[in-house]
Amino acid sequence: MPRLDTDTLEMLLSTLREYAGRELRPEFLLKLDHEDVFPEKVLKDLYDPQQIGIHLLFVPEESGGLGGSAWDIYRVCEVMAGIDLGIATGVLATCLGADPIMVGATAEQKAHWMKRLADEGLLMAYGATEPQAGSDLAALQTTATPVVEDGTTVAYRISGRKQWISNGGVADLYTILANAPGGPTWFVVEKGAPGFSHGKPEDKHGIRASNTAALFLEEVLVPSDRLIGGVEGKGLAQAQAVFGYTRLMVAAFGLGAGWAALSRAIRYAQTRVQGGAPLSQKQGYTHKLIVPNAVRLEAARAYIEWTAERIDAGEPDLATEGAVAKYTATEAGNRAAEDSIQALGGYGYTREYLVEKIKRDVRITTIYEGTSEIMEWTIARDRWQHHLKTKGTWYADWAARLGGTAATGAPAAAQALRSLGALLERCRIDRLTRNQHILFRLGELTSWAETAAIFSERAAAKPSTVLPFSAEVLAAMARVHAREALMKVAGDGLKWANAAGQTDPGLAAALGLEKAFAAQAGRIEDEDLLARELARAFPAE
Repeated sequence: MPRLDTDTLEMLLSTLREYAGRELRPEFLLKLDHEDVFPEKVLKDLYDPQQIGIHLLFVPEESGGLGGSAWDIYRVCEVMAGIDLGIATGVLATCLGADPIMVGATAEQKAHWMKRLADEGLLMAYGATEPQAGSDLAALQTTATPVVEDGTTVAYRISGRKQWISNGGVADLYTILANAPGGPTWFVVEKGAPGFSHGKPEDKHGIRASNTAALFLEEVLVPSDRLIGGVEGKGLAQAQAVFGYTRLMVAAFGLGAGWAALSRAIRYAQTRVQGGAPLSQKQGYTHKLIVPNAVRLEAARAYIEWTAERIDAGEPDLATEGAVAKYTATEAGNRAAEDSIQALGGYGYTREYLVEKIKRDVRITTIYEGTSEIMEWTIARDRWQHHLKTKGTWYADWAARLGGTAATGAPAAAQALRSLGALLERCRIDRLTRNQHILFRLGELTSWAETAAIFSERAAAKPSTVLPFSAEVLAAMARVHAREALMKVAGDGLKWANAAGQTDPGLAAALGLEKAFAAQAGRIEDEDLLARELARAFPAE
């Protein structure tokens, strides 16, 4: 899918920032958070084509939209999350709600519903999760019973309950997953349909500017022409088809919110003097609370951009790459916000300074659209299959073709890939993945190795231009991340393999543990450079 031209995307981002500067001041956002209010007017403004028309990004050009690419949506989602993650979630919910239509609808259905979304600025909701099934869509209990007249199915009666639905209490249009006789199937349901109701807004830990509510369906009559795609049983495949795309959006949320918190900590450190010097000049502060977070956020960005480019090029089956992007970016964003509270001390713990709110908000990104644990399982399951199918050469082959340079940490990243391959093979030989915890830890270590590989390669050949970092700075970040990834894979890999009873006395050597320690040379010097450059990129206000 082609991207928006640079001028159009920059105009959209600029308009969004200008609106936020004018209407979404910190005191207003804190008031929404404190009062737990859904800002209906703000969403209407965002959806108003005369002001921003943010929803048009998700609508194809033939239906009156902008037809934004995965890259465009990543950029907009990052900026929105940096403003307010609760409001961003309200927009995400519309995109999610429209996804089953975009992926699975007939041409006539797509033309009708996407045109309505474009013209009317409808708020949408994605009705999949249930109280007992959670994210396990195959276990859903909502039913769709056919209504048959003269041998033809003319409608369905849908009964069931949905839980944790963003925009659940405020949407105009819902896509609902239900079990029809042919299997899980998506349906379009409009608000106000007889038998369709919602619960009170959930009293949430964070993203309190978003609306989250349960949905109740009691024999809701839905005409058969609102069965998405016109064929029963396609619902799970349709949901799976958009995971790479939608998880990339949530990854961008983690990235945007993480930088929103961390940039505040970086600026604070330049004005807070302790022991005769600002905190920004003290390694005990910067090398623990600032630099590691900036590095992991930008490693996540490199992987997000790589995945977005592949989606836009039309590559299929990128759900696992979407999972790696989401896992890395949201865990990084959550940790960056946590450490930013610590960095600001007592100020960080108070609500006046926004960092505390960002931390509560960003926490949800590690939960919705698949928890971090589901991401670990998804990543490990897929890459385990690749390892088996290639007879153990998957990561060795990747290491052999890895681009990048020594200046961007490519040797350490390549060794991390080889170490991961050796770890997977030992797990196969000793059948260590019988332990679920080992399988999940493999998912975590895989995300470290893959993001190190992509970051080192892109820092050399295609460095990101989103933040004001020079090629030298991005190279240093890639080196730091590659070193940490190698240490994680070799060190933690050995720890967990031993914990599960592996039988190879030479596994430490096979994993390159000594190489991992040796690769740390020069790290403090790189972190010193990054501490200085981060202060330069985010000067005190």
